[in-house]
Amino acid sequence: MLNPNRIIANLVAHPVLESVTFVSARALMAYIFIVAGWGKIAGYEATVGYMQAMGVPAELLPVTILLELGGGLAILFGLQTRVVAALLAGFSLVTAFLFHGTPEDAVNFMKNFAMAGGLLLLVLQGAGRFSLDHLIEHQ
Repeated sequence: MLNPNRIIANLVAHPVLESVTFVSARALMAYIFIVAGWGKIAGYEATVGYMQAMGVPAELLPVTILLELGGGLAILFGLQTRVVAALLAGFSLVTAFLFHGTPEDAVNFMKNFAMAGGLLLLVLQGAGRFSLDHLIEHQ
């Protein structure tokens, strides 16, 4: 019997395709964090105002920028991927409740949950072969 799940599993079992898939997954996960972190730098004062309006102290903005921009770049390049992915997964869940917990913002709430799910897969699987983690661990 034709099993599409098996077909795809066999395709991505090829080392090059598996590596390209890992890089693609990391890039797609990292993109939103890099853009969001950079946007917070560009609109620092507006972000401070938004955070304060939501009851979050402005002093957390530099940490947020470091986590989003720095964490996004770490995921992109595959550096300390499991640790960073775990931190970003937690961050995604916390920010879902803090900033997107209203019915009007349900899509962003669910987006944060979906990102946390993808990040947890990176925690389980790691960065893959085309990563700084792989270079460091296989010297």
